[in-house]
Amino acid sequence: MTIEEIQSLIEKMYSEKDRKRGTPATFLWLMEEIGELAAALREGTREQIHEEFADVIAWLVTLANINNVDLTEALHGKYGDGCPGCGKLVCACDSKP
Repeated sequence: MTIEEIQSLIEKMYSEKDRKRGTPATFLWLMEEIGELAAALREGTREQIHEEFADVIAWLVTLANINNVDLTEALHGKYGDGCPGCGKLVCACDSKP
């Protein structure tokens, strides 16, 4: 499934509910799912980890949809030509913060 396909699927399934919920509440749901992913990575089964990754992506896509962000376009714009810092395909940026 491509990013475009998942974004379209989530839009079809949940668009009306998502737009009613709005950005602030949707962002909180995303953060909750990130917490669940963290817990699964620490002590979950492989199945739980997979489910939590899927949930995080779904909520991120939902947030993009309700804010009219095409994720494929956004990703290509930022990373399509390589590292945003050094411009190389394999990052050569200094690893120091």
